[in-house]
Amino acid sequence: MKTTTICFANNKGGSGKSTTCCNVGYELSKMGYRVLMIDGDMQMNLSLSLFSEDAVLESAQNGNNVYTAVTNQEDISNYITQTKYENLDVVLSSSLMSNIEFDLFSKWQRELILKNCLKNVKVSDKYDFILMDAPPTLGGWVMNMLCASDYLIIPVEASPWGLFGLANMFEFFATVQQINPDISLLGVAITKVDTRKNYFKQTVDALHNTDGVRMFENYIRTDSSIEWAQDASLPVAVYKPSARSAKEYKALTQEVVSLVNR
Repeated sequence: MKTTTICFANNKGGSGKSTTCCNVGYELSKMGYRVLMIDGDMQMNLSLSLFSEDAVLESAQNGNNVYTAVTNQEDISNYITQTKYENLDVVLSSSLMSNIEFDLFSKWQRELILKNCLKNVKVSDKYDFILMDAPPTLGGWVMNMLCASDYLIIPVEASPWGLFGLANMFEFFATVQQINPDISLLGVAITKVDTRKNYFKQTVDALHNTDGVRMFENYIRTDSSIEWAQDASLPVAVYKPSARSAKEYKALTQEVVSLVNR
């Protein structure tokens, strides 16, 4: 199969982007797919889901991160870090990502810089999937990530504020499609679900009534194992294989694969 690139994005923070990206990536690697994950968020949550804080900060200081690759417009292959998991590599983030909008502003064809950085990795067919965790913003850097992607997944928190600003996300995505007509919305993944509360039903109903939006059938319920796994810098299926959320992320990943392979 050719390399498939998926961006996890939502302009609202706390939607479960990094957690979903990390755990879907891990589950893909367990299924035998070769996966590269790219942490594009200055909060570095995806990086911290796989490595200790000391290791992530060291990477930020020595320049072995996505910020250096993009600002120097270099082949991202030179910035890949292997994880301890088979088939799973990552390009770590840096706190300097807070400057990325300013750094990109004056660049020629700035929307396509990341796409060019990824060109050699994609041509090499070294990876089956490239998964990217975007920051909770709508700007030039997120546009870069979407212009380099085949699909968008939008994680949405099942809460009173979960859908806040989602219309802006869809509007932004429509703008991106004018530059990258090959990208499509793979689906909306509902996270932090408590089925006993009305918020979940309200979220589902609102998305059902939104034209052109597919919801993943599998959703992720609130589970303390996710927080404990994050604290231990582990995917939830490594921290506690029997956890409900581990099984839900596995089912969500299988759904992602089935949609991509259709």
